[in-house]
Amino acid sequence: MGQITIAVDAMGGDNAPKAVCEGVLLALRDMPDIAVTLCGPEAALKPLLAGSEDVADRLTVLDAPEVISMHESPTLAVRKKVNSSMVKAMLEVKEGRCQAFVSAGSTGAVLAGGILRVGRIRGIDRPALAPVLPGRNHPFLLIDSGANVDCAPEFLNQFGLMGSVYMEKVEGVKNPGVGLVNIGTEEEKGNQQAKAAFALMKAQTAYRFTGNVEAREVPTGDTDVVVCDGFVGNVILKYTEGLASALTGMLKDSILAGGLRGKIGGLLLKPAMRAFKSRMNYEEHGGAPLLGVNGAMVKAHGSSSPLAFKNAIRQARLMVEKDVTGTIRAGLEALTGN
Repeated sequence: MGQITIAVDAMGGDNAPKAVCEGVLLALRDMPDIAVTLCGPEAALKPLLAGSEDVADRLTVLDAPEVISMHESPTLAVRKKVNSSMVKAMLEVKEGRCQAFVSAGSTGAVLAGGILRVGRIRGIDRPALAPVLPGRNHPFLLIDSGANVDCAPEFLNQFGLMGSVYMEKVEGVKNPGVGLVNIGTEEEKGNQQAKAAFALMKAQTAYRFTGNVEAREVPTGDTDVVVCDGFVGNVILKYTEGLASALTGMLKDSILAGGLRGKIGGLLLKPAMRAFKSRMNYEEHGGAPLLGVNGAMVKAHGSSSPLAFKNAIRQARLMVEKDVTGTIRAGLEALTGN
């Protein structure tokens, strides 16, 4: 494959545009097979790119004077702000000048733009956000994590396919197992949505369905792809983030409360805690792919650092290189029998 060109929204995220520009330069220097089209107000971006002469031949700044904020109506903003950094970056993908898109901006706007500006893969009813999360034994993919709060069983079946393709192509998991979040492992458990989805997922042959998975088993990572609607997925995601923070804080409080003995124990535990923190670091994966659209799209964390942006760009590059979109299209034929 030749050079991969990635459109980056320079104005999305809490630390934009400085962290975005720094992350883009890190990515260009680390990945000689990519080019970047950086979309944002040219006058604001140029000073932040000083000293980038070594990668200037692979970096284009596309002037985009408007910005979509976190407080705007996502659909309205994507429709009206055609000169925004986010929409211009998406149109670069839609019109074929770039193969991938990265933004840390409004999640709602990325979702709306993915559907309205980039477009869905034919046969996919709802695109889904699918972050890779740390598990005790292995990382796992959670799909959907918030894009679709109400889902028909057919959507969940499609999520299983898309998640399986991503884990195999991008994360390198051979023949990943796909599980459906439910209140029990038995086939007859759950509400009507879960029961109908189970039947569809069990009957298909496009991916390896491993059955129901209870919420307490999700963090082990033994199920490679965890499927649920966006309401449940967002609850799992936010609870996991909060629990990790709470447990870390509780452990720190206990160490400090232990006096001198606790502090000595804390020092001995420091290497292990550093390794634990590294495993829980979202920056290692970069962002959540938006699967089901006609192009590689990655939604980076709103507070992404330059390192996180670099890894989000690497993630988008891998999605193009491994043809995640094309593989989903091919898998749909087996899923639907058409």
